[in-house]
Amino acid sequence: MRKRLLAIAGLVFGVSILSIEAQQQLTVFARIVDGKGAPVATLEPGDVSIKENNVEVKVVKIEPVNWPLKVQVLVDNGAGLGNDNLSNLRTGVRGLIEALPEATELTLVTTAPQARIVVKATTDRMAQLKGVDLLTPDGGSGRFVESLNEAMQRFEKDKTDFFPVIIAAATTSGDTNNLENAYKQLLKRLEQKPTTVHVALFSKGANTSASAGAVQTEVGINVTKFMGGRFESINAGTRLATLLQEFGAQVAKSQEGQSHQFRITVARPNGASGSPGGLSMAATRAGLSVASLTMDGRIP
Repeated sequence: MRKRLLAIAGLVFGVSILSIEAQQQLTVFARIVDGKGAPVATLEPGDVSIKENNVEVKVVKIEPVNWPLKVQVLVDNGAGLGNDNLSNLRTGVRGLIEALPEATELTLVTTAPQARIVVKATTDRMAQLKGVDLLTPDGGSGRFVESLNEAMQRFEKDKTDFFPVIIAAATTSGDTNNLENAYKQLLKRLEQKPTTVHVALFSKGANTSASAGAVQTEVGINVTKFMGGRFESINAGTRLATLLQEFGAQVAKSQEGQSHQFRITVARPNGASGSPGGLSMAATRAGLSVASLTMDGRIP
């Protein structure tokens, strides 16, 4: 299973290179700060210098980015969690929500025995917290890969500009066979709509067989590494309660940096093709510096 998943990942990475080859222009995202580290409100083409492989490129357009954050929380409430850890799950999700910035849009989904929306996408913090009390145990197994795919489908339907994040509290129960196609679809979706993914994978310790959770572990590690997220494997329910809050705080810190950027469109050097390499950027206006430079604006 592991070799097949890694081979699929290689195919998807190749798709991103092919899509870039057809572009004559390139879009990058930059966070520009002043001498005190505060993000600047305006930026002109003459304020920065961008190079590709040491060749200066022309800045075509600069647009301010102050996109909202949209988070989907996927929780396995099934047999892999167990009734005795429900309170830990609720505590963790509640702490996660409270750690997020105000006005964050959040969707809460349970994954056992299939993906079910508990709280529809809303920025109402009170409604989000009330949804935590609706989390109940189920005797079925969670659908980890399937729920990730469905979460990406929901993001794909949203045509507005935003920073998407998925936080999955999964378990080692379920998702054992015939997932190659679903995994391939997931990676393609993530390549087409870059989304930060964080995964907490919970197992019941001594009650878990050596082979249990192999698929969830492999997929979780690969996906979080691909998207710059965080993967944690745990076997204590109490850790689940604190880890999810940490995820929320990490997302909040990321949003603080990525919500004040500039989307900059540049004309690539003559003859440039393939995946852009050797990109660099420097501020030319006195007192400014480049805090980050990315291809999609995400700062996980």
